[in-house]
Amino acid sequence: MTVLIAVDEPRGSALAAELAHEGVVVAAVVPARALADVAADALHGLEAERLAEALSVADTVVLQADRTTLTAGAVALCDRRGARILPLVTDAADRRLVESFGLAGSLPLEIEGWRIVDAMAVPAEPADAPAAPRHPRVIAVWGPAGAPGRTTIAIELALELARGGRHVALVDADTHAPSVALQLGLADEGPGFPAACRQAELGDLDTRELTRISTPVGRSGVDALTGINRPSRWPELSDARVHAALAACREWADYTVVDVAAPLERDEEIVSDLDGPRRNAATLAALQCADLVVAVAAADPLGVSRFLRAHSELRATIGLTPVAVVANRLRPGTLGIDARGQVRRTLERFAGIRDVWFLPTDPRSTDAAILAARPVAEVAPKSPLTLAVRRFVGEAVAPAPAAADEARRRGIRRPPRAA
Repeated sequence: MTVLIAVDEPRGSALAAELAHEGVVVAAVVPARALADVAADALHGLEAERLAEALSVADTVVLQADRTTLTAGAVALCDRRGARILPLVTDAADRRLVESFGLAGSLPLEIEGWRIVDAMAVPAEPADAPAAPRHPRVIAVWGPAGAPGRTTIAIELALELARGGRHVALVDADTHAPSVALQLGLADEGPGFPAACRQAELGDLDTRELTRISTPVGRSGVDALTGINRPSRWPELSDARVHAALAACREWADYTVVDVAAPLERDEEIVSDLDGPRRNAATLAALQCADLVVAVAAADPLGVSRFLRAHSELRATIGLTPVAVVANRLRPGTLGIDARGQVRRTLERFAGIRDVWFLPTDPRSTDAAILAARPVAEVAPKSPLTLAVRRFVGEAVAPAPAAADEARRRGIRRPPRAA
């Protein structure tokens, strides 16, 4: 059994010694990027010749897999040489990248050498389908004008959905004031959701391309597709493009959380070009694609009034799509005694909304998150806001199967608890 080790030092040499101790012939130890560089014609001379000679005799390539080392060219190069790729990964994002190439049997980077020998002895099987059934969903987070906290809730919702190993996509489809990248400290000059929309229009958007153009949010299991970096680029997010891109996200992630803008107006009655782009097309398309709409209202008199005026327009846009209403930044100062009850009674009286989930005002945690450019759940995992979002996710978005089945059997709806 002969292997080529494409792992960065010092792990590469240590792994070579472990495999040699197990009786495996090590053809060469090269940097992790070597295969990708050769495939891209970026490696020449003696190093390229040495790698080609090692590939010609190797049965298996032990590759440190990430976005820079595991490329289509590297996989094609190994296929032409008849060498099997055994990927070593460091986190869930690398594992999803490996699965997008149809490679099976990924192992942790720091695994013992004898376990790698055992894995090489097992015949490779294509990873065509996930082990467990997936139920992908698109969740749009909307709220009326006035900054009720749409982006913050979208980010925290994505983080909570990613708990338990779920793969979650966080999409910024706001064409008026995109802020996911700004709030998380992500670069917004590179590819993101606009690039996904362009690729979807050409029919070239798949799980591999989505993995390439997305940006991981720490090690949370959330991949972000950042929005437009200038509001003037809104024509790039057309209705057809957004529909196609979100359809691809359904196959890529278990849950897709989409942050959308507030306006819901259609332009057909005020423009003469009926085939031209529409400023609110991305918001309307995302809401129409959604399986669930999280409607955010600021828990104060002005925020509730704005929400009630826009709620009927939201309902006309989404039809029968379920809506989960969240009253954000709840505090007694602006509503007096029984603030929670006043909001609930007002929404039920004027909009027929009976189920409302409340998120408290938590300035200390949100300020720390903005200062660190990280989600609140990472900066303050036990803060009141994080716990309230977690409870909302468990009750309204992704309830436990046993609880949901019991409620369905009895024909009852679980009432929301106080935050």
